[in-house]
Amino acid sequence: QVQLVESGGGLVQPGESLRLSCAASGFTFSSFGMQWYRQAPGKERELVAGVSSSYGITDYDDSVKGRFTISRDNAKNTMYLQMNNLKPEDTAVYYCKAVRGFSAYWGQGTQVTVSS
Repeated sequence: QVQLVESGGGLVQPGESLRLSCAASGFTFSSFGMQWYRQAPGKERELVAGVSSSYGITDYDDSVKGRFTISRDNAKNTMYLQMNNLKPEDTAVYYCKAVRGFSAYWGQGTQVTVSS
């Protein structure tokens, strides 16, 4: 049974940091590209960052470049998103996604709220 379980969300003030985790099971984690998406209230889900299955090549949306860092630990079947200097506009539900070819799996999401 495929599972992606996000954790690490919460309520923080602007300028603070959070580290999200995505624990995977039920599939060959190292063979899948991994991505973080987010969806703010009233907005479409958007791609925030991705890390490839091979070589760990990363890519980021311009809105988070220089503030967020995506990484993966294939030995632990886990992906991370280090989020620094958080802004109110980063408030959203964050989802992890595993992708390989036509296969895609989603987690249930974790809420991140940035507010003073």
